Amino acid sequence: MPVVNATIAAVLDEIANLLDIQGANAFRVRAYRNAARTIGNLGTAVGTLLAHGKDLTDLPGIGDDLARKIATIARTGTCPQLERLRADMPAALSELLHVPGLGPKRVKTLWHDLGVDTVEALHQAAREGRVRSVHGFGEKTERRILEATHAHLKRERRFRLDVAEQFVTPLVEYLSGLDGLDRVEPAGSFRRRRDTVGDLDILATAEDGARAIRHLTQYGEVADVVSAGPTRGTVRLRGGLQVDLRVVPPASRGAAMQYFTGSRAHGVALRRLAQSKGLKLNEYGVFAGDRPVAGDTEESVYAALGLAWIPPELREDRGEIEAARTGRLPRLVTHEDLRGDLHVHTKASDGHDSVEAMAKAAAARGLDYIAITDHSQRLTIAGGLDPSRLAKQIDEIARLNERLRDITVLAGTEVDILEDGSLDLPRSLLERLDVVVASVHGHFDLSRARQTRRILRALEHPAVHVLGHPTCRLIDERDPCDLDMQRVIRAAAACGVALEVNASPKRLDLTDLHCRMAKAEGARVAIDSDAHDADDFDNLRFGIGQARRGWLEPADVLNACTLGELRERLKRR
Repeated sequence: MPVVNATIAAVLDEIANLLDIQGANAFRVRAYRNAARTIGNLGTAVGTLLAHGKDLTDLPGIGDDLARKIATIARTGTCPQLERLRADMPAALSELLHVPGLGPKRVKTLWHDLGVDTVEALHQAAREGRVRSVHGFGEKTERRILEATHAHLKRERRFRLDVAEQFVTPLVEYLSGLDGLDRVEPAGSFRRRRDTVGDLDILATAEDGARAIRHLTQYGEVADVVSAGPTRGTVRLRGGLQVDLRVVPPASRGAAMQYFTGSRAHGVALRRLAQSKGLKLNEYGVFAGDRPVAGDTEESVYAALGLAWIPPELREDRGEIEAARTGRLPRLVTHEDLRGDLHVHTKASDGHDSVEAMAKAAAARGLDYIAITDHSQRLTIAGGLDPSRLAKQIDEIARLNERLRDITVLAGTEVDILEDGSLDLPRSLLERLDVVVASVHGHFDLSRARQTRRILRALEHPAVHVLGHPTCRLIDERDPCDLDMQRVIRAAAACGVALEVNASPKRLDLTDLHCRMAKAEGARVAIDSDAHDADDFDNLRFGIGQARRGWLEPADVLNACTLGELRERLKRR
């Protein structure tokens, strides 16, 4: 089996980290990091590209040398360079770079001076007061490292939804190829579309469960077989993700899907409801005594309990059971409801494709409109546009719209919210634009009061239409800003500013709970891809999942409007 993209990206990242600690040339390190990002974001498996004779050097930032190494990793899961680096220094050093406040130079110093080569060893050294003895590390730094390593060690390892998806798709395809194994489907938190996944539950129907479990253990990505029984097998994949395969007879499929999809709290609540009706609910069905009442479909299970079928994303015990009992479940937004995308980048700033290429890619996916929102001038690292360049882009978009037939391109910007809450571009220019997305890209560590005031001031600016990635979180990389989100959401509702559900799987910001809060406060959201290349429009599915978890309906979503309705709403703002 070819190695999945997530594993290839992880290998490239590890090479970059170890080179960085070694003190290698910064451009060389950056090349590996960029390659890891490119491969991690690819919509097609590298193994598939190679099988079809595709040249990997056609990918952005991939030269001949990197292409050869990526091909080797795709076949074997590793490459000679990584093995040499691991021989020269402990592989676990790479993990130390995930501890906040530790860069490559500090990791190298701690390793040489204290012999620290794991997060556990660093935590112990900080507890014993040995870190402060190292040149450049004081008592305050040691205390911060102690707190950071404690938090890191307590954190359960979870995988971003898009990373988990890279493992799920080929695994389900592999399992489905076994004769007699039917309806192979993911369940658990992956099916609920949580932003991260701890482990992966796969459900299948078959008469011979032991044969299906043996087939799982022979999968090429399996690194370790934890258990292999007659109806359940557990393996750990090379990327570290644990997979549980459960096999049930066809008559129990619906009950098993219900049982293994919902959160623990949702399951407990349903079993209590069943007991109150004199029934028993488990993964094999609904029973009245020993007599089966339901179980072949999920709908039959919920109906036996007096409930409408509950969409998987809602199964968290947050009011969905009562809503299903009383007929008040929302008609959740779907991908088909989206008419446009209001946050799109091009190569004018830090994107990779032209305005026209992005427009055509969006049109091919059925969108009626997109807003080009390249970064504003302050974000120099992303090639932000100054007023002159933005004015030229406005004219370019106008000319392009004269030629386009299937889609309309709106002129916009992702303008930086400065530390004091003012915006990075003059109001006179912002008012020429169709769409203004205002976002924070720095000073993430302001106090709760200052950060909240900063956002509130930006929301009051009359040219702002959307608050981009409102909490600024990067999953597993950066914690959200400390904000009074209720005040922010209420202010957005009062000002008529939409809150973004940023569909980039490394952000998924707003969270599901904040989506629910926005709905309750009457604030609209915009489900945006934050696309930086044509393939990134496919990330909209992650934003849809997040919005559905937040109980959002089409009426709650700004870009579920037609273009005419959107223009009216933007004009009213």
